[in-house]
Amino acid sequence: MRIVLWHGYLLGGTGSNVYTRALAREWSRAGHDVTVVCQDRHPERYDLGGASVVTPELPQRLLPVFVLDEYEGLDARLLQDLTLAQREAYVEANARAIRELLPADVVFANHVLLGGPVGAAAGGPFRVKAHGSELEYSMRGNEELSAWGRESLRAADAVYVGSEHIRRVLEDVVGHVERVHEVPPGVDVDEFTPGPGSLEALVEESRLDQQDGDERHPDPGNAERLAEFFSRDEPTVVYVGKLIRNKGVHVLLEALNGLDARAVVVGFGDARAELEAQAPPGTLFTGALEHRHLVHLLPLCDVSCVPSVFPEAFGMVAAEAAAAGVLPVVADHSGLAEVGAGIAAELPPERAGLVTFPSGDADALRERLRALLELPDEERRQLGLAARNAVESRWSWRRVAERLLD
Repeated sequence: MRIVLWHGYLLGGTGSNVYTRALAREWSRAGHDVTVVCQDRHPERYDLGGASVVTPELPQRLLPVFVLDEYEGLDARLLQDLTLAQREAYVEANARAIRELLPADVVFANHVLLGGPVGAAAGGPFRVKAHGSELEYSMRGNEELSAWGRESLRAADAVYVGSEHIRRVLEDVVGHVERVHEVPPGVDVDEFTPGPGSLEALVEESRLDQQDGDERHPDPGNAERLAEFFSRDEPTVVYVGKLIRNKGVHVLLEALNGLDARAVVVGFGDARAELEAQAPPGTLFTGALEHRHLVHLLPLCDVSCVPSVFPEAFGMVAAEAAAAGVLPVVADHSGLAEVGAGIAAELPPERAGLVTFPSGDADALRERLRALLELPDEERRQLGLAARNAVESRWSWRRVAERLLD
């Protein structure tokens, strides 16, 4: 098949970015002709399986976003803050780039907005993946944007959601939608694998990092800091994600009080300074890390934690940790609860309750972490392998890519 994969953002960092590059890689490896239309200026940094990349020029360099971050060479503004004329100009610029790539068997567009309008304006058959961030951060409570999304989806051949939670959110925000299919995101089970972990490999990867101070890049000096941190054999909890209030990092940091454990906090965001001030002594903040770091970092840790207090479409970082044989503890709500349930189903009944905790409850999280960290190393390792079994059977990228085309 000839596939045009449209994504308005980058190919690394956040969940929808990882999702896009993983699909490009898997579809290309399966023999499809794939072109990615996105705003990443450095696609050569990623394994796309041979897919080509087109980067449209944006009018006034305006990029509509759901959460404000810095983007190289672009003026990022919240979608809901753009004028109608600015939104329409953005849609036309991207649709024009897609039209130049037609005919195609399918245009696969990410996010209800602005993927729906872009796909509809391109003029060919298209499908839309609802990720959740657009629904919760920009569209909910905004009738104009909700109506625009609703109208755009009517023309789509299919609309994909990653979980039953996002199916409900989609209906709640835009109204009833036809032809909705639930296909969860995936994990690269060849990249994330169980093992003892390699501090040497992690340090070497960190020595390759760019040192330009960009918050989307790892912190300067990580190689030395990580080497010193892991030179001590102490119980370690890892968090990977945005450093914003909605992600619940503050809940994890509170839970660490009174716990004989330390944390490594991976990510960037506007709450970093506040979280660093709250963090117990010994907590290591690394800035943003990439998969090339995480495949070595995760196995060095004992437990992963995803403490979001805001609805999540899925829980990719929890599934990635599980694929690496590190048992995740997740807040029991939205798409995270579905990931937790899938992993719990593979665990012995007496341990199944340890992978989820009531959202925002630091005391409950502390008890889950304490119970896991006090287990013998071999039992915790076996639980991690059981969690990986859940990922292999439910969430491998190869299977996800096949299901989307089916």
